[in-house]
Amino acid sequence: MLYKEFKGDKLSQLGYGLMRLPVTETGAIDEAETTKLVEYALECGVNYFDTAYPYHGGNSEIVIGNILKNHPRDSFFLADKFPGHIICDDHTPAPIFEEQLQKCQVDYFDYYLLHNVTECSLDTYLDPKWGIMDYFIEQKKQGRIRHLGFSTHGEIPTIKKFLERYGEHLEFCQLQINYVDWTLQQSKEKYDLVRSNGLGVWVMEPVRGGRLVKLDPKQEARLKERHPEYSQADWCFRFVQELPDVYMTLSGMTTMMQMVSNVSIYNSFVPLTLEDKAVLASVAVDLTSQGPQCTACRYCVDKCPMGIDIPRIMELYRDLLFALSPTIGMRIDAMPEGSRPADCIQCGNCSTMCPQDLDIPFVMKDFAERLSKTKSWAQVSKERLEANKKVIRP
Repeated sequence: MLYKEFKGDKLSQLGYGLMRLPVTETGAIDEAETTKLVEYALECGVNYFDTAYPYHGGNSEIVIGNILKNHPRDSFFLADKFPGHIICDDHTPAPIFEEQLQKCQVDYFDYYLLHNVTECSLDTYLDPKWGIMDYFIEQKKQGRIRHLGFSTHGEIPTIKKFLERYGEHLEFCQLQINYVDWTLQQSKEKYDLVRSNGLGVWVMEPVRGGRLVKLDPKQEARLKERHPEYSQADWCFRFVQELPDVYMTLSGMTTMMQMVSNVSIYNSFVPLTLEDKAVLASVAVDLTSQGPQCTACRYCVDKCPMGIDIPRIMELYRDLLFALSPTIGMRIDAMPEGSRPADCIQCGNCSTMCPQDLDIPFVMKDFAERLSKTKSWAQVSKERLEANKKVIRP
């Protein structure tokens, strides 16, 4: 197993993300199968386990607590997160933190994160009436948190604002990084921003929720031509292994096959050649070539009576066509009311100004229709809170 030292901790570079655990036919976590996965991970040298308050309706914390209590506390690193990104009426941190410690059956967390600092949650985290950061700074002083950080799917201005306010108290940041989002979601710029602030980088979604291990035959053939011995997952993990300030890469492994494969990849580091990187970049371009290729000239914006940030919507639309994820809905929800895709009045002024002759009204209509078939972030938050209320506490 590959390791990196972070502030005195010898971290396995592969961590176990506990968001996609195996489940039974009823949807409950399969604790017996999860135990096998965790035990195998520990035997192979994986020592970092990442859970969060809403994972599996609040049961992920309980299950990992039940398993890890059978191991010496200093034989693993446990990470948890405060759910300030969930829409609710009360964000008082103390009750949730105490509950998390109880559910995980530990006296302290090795790593603790403010969960998903994004456009929808930034005000909550910055609001002095909740005192969220002050509370967790105090918990760190008391030794109940060893390392404090945050995760984010937010835009660069949001991350900058958060770092300007609290950067001196933070040690690491968890970012969505993979060879597609390196450009599609500006992961490179986010990675550079976090590094420039002196924080360690944690990686989530290295295979984009499984999307990057489901390439079409032509895309897979391009990779196999370079390295017949590599799986699609190999390419994903070796891409992030290249990044010097990545200390931890999380993978939500649901099956033993995934666990065995990923552990095998992290038993060695084989740098990608320039030719390898070129092929991988070509596959990334192919994967994101669907949809309108907006050049962000912004000629359309001045003519939009609704004040819609059309280039931004076009960028998110390409992301949507690649793979729908909850973060897209969160970004739309964070936009001012009246300036979202569903607010387009189909006047067509934008298209008359577009040098690329893009059918912008169609994009707005299609975007709105696709989102209408998914749950809003407010609905997701409500369901997660309700699920947590039904959890039987240890």
